[in-house]
Amino acid sequence: MPPNPARSLAAAALRDLNHAFAAHDPDDERLLALADIARRQSAALDETPNRDRLALMRAATGERRFPSGDDGSGFADRAVGGADNPTSVDIDVAFEPDEVVARVVLRRAFEGAPGRAHGGIVAAAFDDVTGFVIGMLQEPAFTGELTVRYVAPVPVEQPLVMRARLTGRERRKLFIEAEAHHRDQLVATCKAIYITVDPAAFAGAPDPR
Repeated sequence: MPPNPARSLAAAALRDLNHAFAAHDPDDERLLALADIARRQSAALDETPNRDRLALMRAATGERRFPSGDDGSGFADRAVGGADNPTSVDIDVAFEPDEVVARVVLRRAFEGAPGRAHGGIVAAAFDDVTGFVIGMLQEPAFTGELTVRYVAPVPVEQPLVMRARLTGRERRKLFIEAEAHHRDQLVATCKAIYITVDPAAFAGAPDPR
């Protein structure tokens, strides 16, 4: 499902707002004004039609199958790295013959210890980036296991490069490994196991596991 330009624009603006909120300390008057705007906009959105991802997927593909996007990511509004999601991570992906290469920036709303990204969001970014390998393979699968090793502090507001690749198969299991670098420093590694499923599982059918 390709991004919706208007939805992507709104999501990007909301992401900027989230990170600006986390990075600055406005006075109470500005905070209360912002709360009022947010409540009114939330109420207005609640009056619009519900968004049904399953219906959108079927409309985009015309059948019950894996929702392949042009970038191999599937859903443009996916939770971690979707351009149409206002809480997503900034992830820009390119494809090499045997690897996915992602340029990632973890901004201030993802800060854990001062100046460092929260470990959970690093793991989530790895989950998203390794998922691009699944999209590249065109084999529908769900994450079965994700193991992250934190080698060094992962900075916020700094460009990271994550690389991911398929390293093996065992029946329905796909083994994927990835690592993240800040400049020339290795900051984290990841090992993931994905479990392949029938394409209908992406269209609302029960997971056959």
